[in-house]
Amino acid sequence: MAKSTPRWPFSFNSISNQMNPHKSTSITTSCAFRRSLFLLHVILSYCTSFSLIKANALGNETDRLALLKFKESISNDPHGVLRSWNESIHFCSWTGVRCGRRHQRVTTLNLERYNLRGTISPYIRNLTFLRSIELMNNSFFGEIPHQVCHLSRLRKLSLINNMLEGELSAMNLSHCSELRALALAKNRVTGVIPSELGTLTKFVLLNLYMNNLTGEIPPSLGNMSSLEHFDVQFNNLVGTIPDELGKLKRLKVFATGANTLSGTIPLSLYNISSLRTLSITDNQFEGNFPPNIGLTLPNLQDVYVGGNKFSGVIPESLSNASQLQNIDLSGNNFVGQVPASFGVNLPDLRRLNLEHNNLGNYSADSLYFIASLANCSKLEGLSLSTNNFRGVLPNSISNLSTSLTQLYFSRNLISGNIPETLADLVNLIILSLSYNLFQGVIPASLGKLENLQALALDGNTLSGKIPSSLVNLTQIAFLTLSENNLEGSITPKLADCQYLQYLEISQNNLSGTIPKEVFSLSSLYYLNLSKNSLTGSLPVEVGKLKTLRYLSLSENNMSSEIPETIGDCESLELLSLRGNFFKGNLPSSLASLRGLQYLDLSQNNLTGKIPQDLQKLPAVEYLNLSFNDLEGVVPNEGIFQDTTAISIVGNIKLCGGVPKLQLPRCPKTIESKQGKGK
Repeated sequence: MAKSTPRWPFSFNSISNQMNPHKSTSITTSCAFRRSLFLLHVILSYCTSFSLIKANALGNETDRLALLKFKESISNDPHGVLRSWNESIHFCSWTGVRCGRRHQRVTTLNLERYNLRGTISPYIRNLTFLRSIELMNNSFFGEIPHQVCHLSRLRKLSLINNMLEGELSAMNLSHCSELRALALAKNRVTGVIPSELGTLTKFVLLNLYMNNLTGEIPPSLGNMSSLEHFDVQFNNLVGTIPDELGKLKRLKVFATGANTLSGTIPLSLYNISSLRTLSITDNQFEGNFPPNIGLTLPNLQDVYVGGNKFSGVIPESLSNASQLQNIDLSGNNFVGQVPASFGVNLPDLRRLNLEHNNLGNYSADSLYFIASLANCSKLEGLSLSTNNFRGVLPNSISNLSTSLTQLYFSRNLISGNIPETLADLVNLIILSLSYNLFQGVIPASLGKLENLQALALDGNTLSGKIPSSLVNLTQIAFLTLSENNLEGSITPKLADCQYLQYLEISQNNLSGTIPKEVFSLSSLYYLNLSKNSLTGSLPVEVGKLKTLRYLSLSENNMSSEIPETIGDCESLELLSLRGNFFKGNLPSSLASLRGLQYLDLSQNNLTGKIPQDLQKLPAVEYLNLSFNDLEGVVPNEGIFQDTTAISIVGNIKLCGGVPKLQLPRCPKTIESKQGKGK
């Protein structure tokens, strides 16, 4: 049957007549003409709208099905965020889904931080209007489907902190021509960085931090002319930094730390004036900083170059980069003086780390630059440890910012007295002055630092008594005063420092007894009072220290018996009571210390038999019972089988044991008696 011609309420001839200005018209025909035009517009609009609705309906259904396929690939949804993905509401209202207002097509899929577990469905390619995929902080695993890069509108792909793997090149990233941001940090992606990335000139962010990437950085990345953020830290990259990367004139963040990169930094990189963060720590870079670095990088805020092989002096111009907030030059071979005006133009400086270099030149005026740091009103951390700084601490140190929380000056040649004015740095949390040439007494004013959590003054020539004011440091967790010439006794008020975890006052001239109150410090895990002149007994309260892992009281003048309560120190890994006058039997409770690795009770006056249960200690690696007055049968199992790990010499009444000990055989009466006592 032939198709019938549509019947229109008017003819094109009538329209033509209405449009012809040479024909006479009447008011009636003019009105008819306008009605005809209006009707034509309505009909054509209806037809067009119908076509669009039909197309959108098909597209909407494709999106809905693709989302359901994505849901099917999720094996664990602990927060139930995908429960809304059902027929009761339109998919544009599903959790994490955002659609365009006009066409109702999915433009964003954001399911960050929901702890979802599963794979990424390849059907995601059917979400053809998708511009952003954000799945950060979940547990997606498997390979990233290459279909992702068939999404021609995709601008952002963020998969940070998942368990995704596979080679980066398998993603065919060169197809993602509209991609601006690729964030794959903290995954298990392997392979090399594809050179094809250089064709993606719209890229703004490339974050491949903490994966398993290998190979070299492709020179072609220098063609990514819009790139602002480049982070490939914590991978296995090798080679040098290509000179071509100096063409990235919009670059703000350049981060290649924790790889095995080497060579010198291209001078072109130092000329990217937009650069804010330079993070290249823990590689094998070498060479000098250009003398004008602070002028060519005026917008620099963060410099992290620690753990390399840089040498030369610190350029004076660095302080011209007046926006600097963090400077880490640690672990290099920098030499010479720190510029005297270093901090003058750095009002925003928060952290300055110069430790582990060769700075200072052993010069008596090498600490003068500290005065300039008084201008750094936001300074929070300063470390000069392990250098060649010499001379006395200048009084200007008290002018440093009251925001200062960490001060590390250890392992230098700093001499003189510890300034009383250090107490003006009221917000100090960590103060480390260990292994210098400080002398005199410990300033009582340090007791005013009520926020102090760590105080390290070990390895100096400090004298006098331990200030009683230190018990006012109620937040202190770490206190080491060892290797000095301190004298006097340990105050019972030390028990007021209830957060104390680490206490070391070894190698001094302390006398008196150990106050039983010390053993009420329930958080204590390390206690070393060795090499003093302490007397008295080991208080039975020692058994209260359930978290104690290290206890050394060796080389003192302590006596009496070792309390059985020592077996209650259930976390103990090292126990050294060597070189005292302890007497009596070995506590049988020692056998209950299942984590004990090191036991030294040598050079005492211990008597009796070796508890047979000591051979059952599962973790012990070293046992020294030498030079006591022990007797009876030596066990022949466990640690006692390893003659390189035990010492029992100087106990002439011992017998038996493994043949390598070359001890006399035990009389049968002793063997039978001790055998019954097992």
